Amino acid sequence: MPVPSSIRTRLRLNLSPFQSHSHTNFSLLTVSSFKTSPNQTNTEQEDPIEEPPFPDHLFKSPPKLGSYKLGDSTFYSLIENYANSRDFRSLHEVFNRMKRERRVFTEKSFILVFKAYGKAHLPEKAVDLFSRMVEEFQCTPTVRSFNCVLNVVIQEGMYSFALEFYNDVLSGKSFSPNVLSFNLVIKAMCKLGLIDGAIQLFREMPLRKCVPDGFTYCTLMDGLCKEDRIDEAVLLLDEMQIEGCFPSSVTFNVLINGLCKKGKLGRAGKLVENMLLKGCVPNEVTYNTLIHGLCLKGKLDEAISLLDRMVLNKCVPNDVTYGTIINGLVKQGRAVDGVGVMVSMEERGRHANEFVYSTLISGLFKEGKSEEAMKLWKEMSQTGCKPNTVVFSALIDGFCREGKPDEARDILSEMVKNGCMPNAFTYSSLMRGYFKTGNSHKAILVWKEMADNNYMHNEVCYSVIISGLCEVGKLKDAMMVWQQMLGRGCKPDVVTYSSMIHGLCNAGSVKQGLKLFNEMLCQESAAIPDVITYNILFHALCKQSNISHAIDLLNNMLEQGCDPDLVTCNIFLQALREKLNPPQDGSQFLDELVIRLHKRQRTDAISKIVELMLQKFLPLKASTWEKVVQALCKPRKVRAAIDNCWTDLFS
Repeated sequence: MPVPSSIRTRLRLNLSPFQSHSHTNFSLLTVSSFKTSPNQTNTEQEDPIEEPPFPDHLFKSPPKLGSYKLGDSTFYSLIENYANSRDFRSLHEVFNRMKRERRVFTEKSFILVFKAYGKAHLPEKAVDLFSRMVEEFQCTPTVRSFNCVLNVVIQEGMYSFALEFYNDVLSGKSFSPNVLSFNLVIKAMCKLGLIDGAIQLFREMPLRKCVPDGFTYCTLMDGLCKEDRIDEAVLLLDEMQIEGCFPSSVTFNVLINGLCKKGKLGRAGKLVENMLLKGCVPNEVTYNTLIHGLCLKGKLDEAISLLDRMVLNKCVPNDVTYGTIINGLVKQGRAVDGVGVMVSMEERGRHANEFVYSTLISGLFKEGKSEEAMKLWKEMSQTGCKPNTVVFSALIDGFCREGKPDEARDILSEMVKNGCMPNAFTYSSLMRGYFKTGNSHKAILVWKEMADNNYMHNEVCYSVIISGLCEVGKLKDAMMVWQQMLGRGCKPDVVTYSSMIHGLCNAGSVKQGLKLFNEMLCQESAAIPDVITYNILFHALCKQSNISHAIDLLNNMLEQGCDPDLVTCNIFLQALREKLNPPQDGSQFLDELVIRLHKRQRTDAISKIVELMLQKFLPLKASTWEKVVQALCKPRKVRAAIDNCWTDLFS
């Protein structure tokens, strides 16, 4: 069994006392066998003990019984014991003694050791031991040993190594792979994104007299779903049933999950119906997946209804179920409804965890319901749920949003006393709170406190401090922080860039702001200009009466696929009225903008602009209305805008 160089380079050429001087084709794979990692208690760094840690009389019965000697079963028991406790040094001594006494090595002993290596996260040593089974221990491995080692390697996430091991061992053709072998390799290929290769191997299974089982299909379906090839995964379900392999709830859950993540809830619902027809009962995973899909689509009321149905069907909701719904409600600005779900949760005998409390407290503060948030905080303490860093940070952020940074500072002190260490989000909230109340000095002190306490400033922290300094006109200080940020290899995000550009433009340095904007465009990072960045520059240029440059920038914005918003339109409308002679009402400008967006099929942006024009009584050309509005704008929104115009006109 030749060994590829790629595997050889992974393993150290270090012969342990366990090994004899005989070499197999796998000998180049050798690492110091039965040697634990440095963080384990049992190591071979000490000199090996000459006498084994067990009495000799256990093995003094020399007569043979068939091919075994009396005492072999005792050796196996010792191997089992030491493998379970991961005492690899003692295992080494047992194996050495067995070799000296020419005991028979059985495959089941090696399987115990392979599994022990797996639990100890030592996959290379499992591969090494497998490679020496024949020459050194005169034990011929079967597909059972092979599968055990292959599984150990895959469980460690070493998928490429697993494929190399698989191909290398099977090239010797000492045994044939079975269904489990194929399942493991297909799993590794799917994890690596080699879906087509996995399908090809799947098709070869019958040719090798291996019939795919439920796990084979399930693994392949999961891989296809993750590669956005859901239709192929669903077709596999039909093929599976035709081949006489009946799907389980797990199989259906894989497909339902893939469909829900893509927002295809209708198809997911039909799959649930199919699931019931096949006699598969939806379980907690099924319900949680569907609820998560509904929350992603913003259908929270349907998600709550499904939660009730879940309880009626005697399927117990867990923390994931409730957490998903509560998080979805908070994102929709319905934190009070989220509290209602939490109450329902507790009535059903399940106590809310820190995640639920932090989500609700943060949501209530964002909605301006500080009293309800504080009530929830007190209830949390009374129920015995100990607040963690996330909950404390949510409370601190809430006080800062309320314009009470000093109270937030008191909470921070309490947080540290309770053994919860603040993180970057905690300090960022506090700095933002001080800047918001006009106390930039205290915000800078918080920034310095982070450095004094050896807390690393991340992108969010830099964004907050730069934005705050620019807002209060401390542009030089902001520039110093900016340079420090770049010097530490911390890449600015779109918010940080926008804050710095805003600061420069407010200080009258529009040219420098444009230069920084161009640098931003050249960066290969997530710092892609958004509509806020563009609006900052539009406002600065129009303020200087440089409308032509602003329009050039607008063209660039459209080319980059960034849609204008109502702020963009209002900036240009004001500039056209106030900076041109004679002034223009902007109807022609917006009409042309609508046509350009129509060519790019940007329906949502068109709808917003048309609504704005109707509200401001700016006429659209008849040709534009005919080509664009009737075809693309959302009728309900346009109708509502028209109704509002009539109301304003006659009121």
